[in-house]
Amino acid sequence: MEWTIYRGDGEERLDVEFPTAPPWRSFNQEHRKRGENYQSSVEETRIINAAIHLRRPLLITGKPGSGKSTLAYAVAYELGLGEVLRWAITSRTTLNDGLYRYDAIGRLHDSNLQDNKDIGPYLRLGPLGTALAVKVNNKPRVLLVDEIDKCDIDLPNDLLHVFEEGEFSIPELERLATGQGQPVKVRPSDTGELIEINDGEVRCGTFPIVFFTSNGERDFPPAFYRRCLRLDMEDPTEEKLQRIAAAHLGEAAVTDNIRKLITEFSELRQGRLLATDQLLNAIFLVSRSHVLPKEWDALKEKIFRSLTGELEQG
Repeated sequence: MEWTIYRGDGEERLDVEFPTAPPWRSFNQEHRKRGENYQSSVEETRIINAAIHLRRPLLITGKPGSGKSTLAYAVAYELGLGEVLRWAITSRTTLNDGLYRYDAIGRLHDSNLQDNKDIGPYLRLGPLGTALAVKVNNKPRVLLVDEIDKCDIDLPNDLLHVFEEGEFSIPELERLATGQGQPVKVRPSDTGELIEINDGEVRCGTFPIVFFTSNGERDFPPAFYRRCLRLDMEDPTEEKLQRIAAAHLGEAAVTDNIRKLITEFSELRQGRLLATDQLLNAIFLVSRSHVLPKEWDALKEKIFRSLTGELEQG
């Protein structure tokens, strides 16, 4: 297939054949699961197993693009634990955002239109609340708390009680004066079945597998560190990069030329902040897209541009 799909000459062409997408950017493959091709190191495998045995959250620190988030998806995929529950953290995130949401305005509006006393439809568990309340085939859920270092200063301490006790209460349900003790059905954060909650208390039977990711931009309280196992993700070796390329693109894609490209990438990484998916992008273009040699050097510099924004001299 011709490399130049878009020519920039202003001439309309309606018979263009589009190339096959990289496996990690093909969104029409229902069987494709994020994390299925992840290549864990010995250290990563060891600390993940420790976290599972100890029922402790795992705090993963590493550079952007080092695979911190993908590690959670790899565990969920390999152990058959369903979809990962992802909680993206910002400076405005509060504990309640992760536990549950109550649509008080919606309930008030609907009560003016009909005699509806059921509070359940106006409650929805957040990712953390769902991870505590819902299991998959009697197995724990996987919760990804992404970029915890962006959080407000109080959130790590607010999380401590929930993770230590494995439970939380929903005051809106505790205040219900039904006197009958009937459970209330609420929605989880994903598309699962409704969950029955008794007396406004959510208690986990099986502690979820929790991944905190951090770019290392801040420190956390000692009490938070004490309750987590910690993993510092290192840049992958050339051997691991070859395994990653083979897992995503097939063994045949890892030719001598690709090995040389991997070596060049590893050397550039000593002076630039680079992510592994930049290497995969380069390998895919070289092996599948017929880039002309005269264009490759200039294109490679763009693909291997530092994530800091400035192209550093490596």
